[in-house]
Amino acid sequence: PTSDSGSASAARHPKQKRKAHSLSIRRTNSTEERQPGILRGDMLEGQDSKLPLALRNNLLDLFGQIEREFENLYIENIELRREIDSLNERLTGDGQTVEGGDPTKGALKTKASHSTSQLSQKLKTTYKASTSKIVSSFKATTGSRALCQLLKEYMGHRDGIWDLSVTRTQPVVLGTASADHSALLWSIETGKCLLRYAGHAGSVNSIKFHPTEQMALTASGDQTAHIWRYMVQLPAPQIYHICQRDREEGEVDGEGPCEVPTVRVATATLKSHQGVVIAADWLVGGRQVVTASWDRAANLYEVETSELVHTLTGHDQELTHCCTHPTQRLVVTSSRDTTFRLWDFRDPSIHSVNVFQGHTDTVTSAVFTVGDNVVSGSDDRTVKVWDLKNMRSPIATIRTDSAVNRLSVSANQRIIALPHDNRQVRLFDMSGVRLARLPRSNRMGHRRMVCCTAWNEENQSCNLFTCGFDRQAIGWNINIPALLQEK
Repeated sequence: PTSDSGSASAARHPKQKRKAHSLSIRRTNSTEERQPGILRGDMLEGQDSKLPLALRNNLLDLFGQIEREFENLYIENIELRREIDSLNERLTGDGQTVEGGDPTKGALKTKASHSTSQLSQKLKTTYKASTSKIVSSFKATTGSRALCQLLKEYMGHRDGIWDLSVTRTQPVVLGTASADHSALLWSIETGKCLLRYAGHAGSVNSIKFHPTEQMALTASGDQTAHIWRYMVQLPAPQIYHICQRDREEGEVDGEGPCEVPTVRVATATLKSHQGVVIAADWLVGGRQVVTASWDRAANLYEVETSELVHTLTGHDQELTHCCTHPTQRLVVTSSRDTTFRLWDFRDPSIHSVNVFQGHTDTVTSAVFTVGDNVVSGSDDRTVKVWDLKNMRSPIATIRTDSAVNRLSVSANQRIIALPHDNRQVRLFDMSGVRLARLPRSNRMGHRRMVCCTAWNEENQSCNLFTCGFDRQAIGWNINIPALLQEK
């Protein structure tokens, strides 16, 4: 997110620069590593098999991974055996020098036995850990596809997508906020872009929809938040087919036959911040909004008058996110100072604040659930679940292998969707049990870090939406009954 009108990628926050750079390197390496698997598939091309070629290549890649894991394990096994032999020889030599009934001989034998058993235990632990890792990765690759299926890809932004959200009123559409200075509204079912908002002069860092009216709230690097009205009409199927073909032919990138209506003027502009506005959200009822900024403050505004009601100060570093409770006048703000704060506006005369210090690095987001919980995610690679009635310590901690970005929790089943720097998206329940990982391959999933997730549980189905710095948003159909049954 930037405050100038130049290329967002050139003036991005230093942390985001590091993320994008490291991910591009990783992607190059993984492409090089895959070459032997492809060659193996070519060698077996002439062999008689009823399996489709894509499936055979996938299996060959998986078995190649397993072979490499066991090869590494075999080498480590040999090294450990050498250590054991060396230790035994050394201890045997020591034992020979103290012949003659020396009482320390027994101690030496005990020491040798203890050291050998320690190394044997290390060998067993390493073997178990490596094999279980192989098996779990194999299960995740094959099983997650049945549980989580790709619904649609939403492509049209010219730079990374920071945030996305689903409308709470009919018609139900998807909104995306991008570093290309625009916000786009999409038909969920067809993937067609329905409307563009181009009123900001900087990166659009977040988007949230009014609880009852067709209004959107966007926060931007131009140091403002905008409230704007939209009217969209869902496309007929035949229009979609034309646009889909145009997209495949490379003619559509915000121009040409699928040019969409553009809104350029905001209904209200909120401009009391002295830095990038990184996030904004509607309070329950939609009469007030809260904004979070890199100026270390959060502001509360009246929607009707755009008047600043409160400035919420106390964070020691830039804010990263803000979220409001779905039914109560509560706000939670997250910050790079490793804390998140709970602000209580239920009593007009008292505005209490609680500070929570459960993380060791930037808190990237903290969100309310439909119940009395807060879920916080951090660059320290952990996610913590808190009880609003007793927030002295978390009731569950999820430890991951990569920094966590803007997470979301489904309203009905309360499933946590974690977007990671390492391009993965993982699903957990509220007790911290891992349920699934979204499939990711050359043809499916994000190619850069995943910035945000959002749920939509309309019409008996459950959809999860993800967006990333690869300029695309993706819709997924999540089979909740099968997911819970797997658990």
